Amino acid sequence: MLGYSAVGGWAYDEVNEVTFTTSAELVLAAIFGPSALFFMGTFFLIAGMLTPRSLRHKGPSQFVSERVLRLGIPFMVSAAIVWPLVMWLAYLSAGKTVSYSFLLTGRDRVFDSGALWFAEVLLIFSLVYAGWHLITRRDIERQRVLHSASQLWTLAVVIALTTFLLRVVIPARASAFGDVHVWQWPQLGAMFGFGVVFASSGLAERVPSRLRRASGMVTLATLITVPVLALAIGVDNLAADMAPFLGGWSWQSALLATIESVLVVFGSIWLLGVAQQRLVGGGKVRDSAIRSSFAAFVLQGPVLIMLAIALRPMPGPAELKAPLVGAIGIVACFGLGWILISRTKLGRLL
Repeated sequence: MLGYSAVGGWAYDEVNEVTFTTSAELVLAAIFGPSALFFMGTFFLIAGMLTPRSLRHKGPSQFVSERVLRLGIPFMVSAAIVWPLVMWLAYLSAGKTVSYSFLLTGRDRVFDSGALWFAEVLLIFSLVYAGWHLITRRDIERQRVLHSASQLWTLAVVIALTTFLLRVVIPARASAFGDVHVWQWPQLGAMFGFGVVFASSGLAERVPSRLRRASGMVTLATLITVPVLALAIGVDNLAADMAPFLGGWSWQSALLATIESVLVVFGSIWLLGVAQQRLVGGGKVRDSAIRSSFAAFVLQGPVLIMLAIALRPMPGPAELKAPLVGAIGIVACFGLGWILISRTKLGRLL
């Protein structure tokens, strides 16, 4: 969607041949847009919950070396080789010839790695936790129990305040070296830390039913409220109206930070509970998809860009091309991911 949108947010928007109409973009943003506000925070919550037990099992030295191998190497290979090559092909398909140095440092996203920016951020968080553990010789997590929504509201308030204050200086979608989404770090760091703190609470195995239902209600209410609120305050063109929401001392920035924080906290707990109920096991295809999910995430950038390039000569609007890229991309990423992990030596890495 973002590759064909006027508001942008994905690398293909630098060279896209068609974009959505304003009305179509508004509808799609209302349906899919909120996911961009919190899904990555959900992944960091899961990573945080699994990190302490991994560190205890492997020891600091092995833990650090494996994190560098599993996260640092894919990031560096993507940023230095794979992504520049893919973007070179994208620019070439648009009739533009660009240099390797331009692809590394000349674009708005400097030393961009595509979708693998998260790997560098997760590596940094993991190393910080391992260093703290090594220095203090004690674990952060204890036998804490997540038992009430008030704990989640407290976390949401903390994330909202820190996000708003950070974006006064670094607006949302601002690029930095490595395109590591610094403007999203309060959310990612808080969810990772929350996962670490409650790693021994059993949250990874089971979210209490009452808390799951409450989180689902808050998430659903927020998702319904967002598009209604956007229309009420006069947002009718994303490309033209988004700037005040991205940062600065504005009520719009505070509003977006608040919505993000509520969604990432309650949405993550709700999704985690739903996944524990419905997405564990269930057949060969699902098991294969689970096993190849990290590989699929690593592959998504090159696959989506190459599909967009392949569909470029096809006449048709963005409303046709974007769903095709998305649908084929999901199948291709998981299919190629499974081949990589089951048939090649990259399985150890991915």
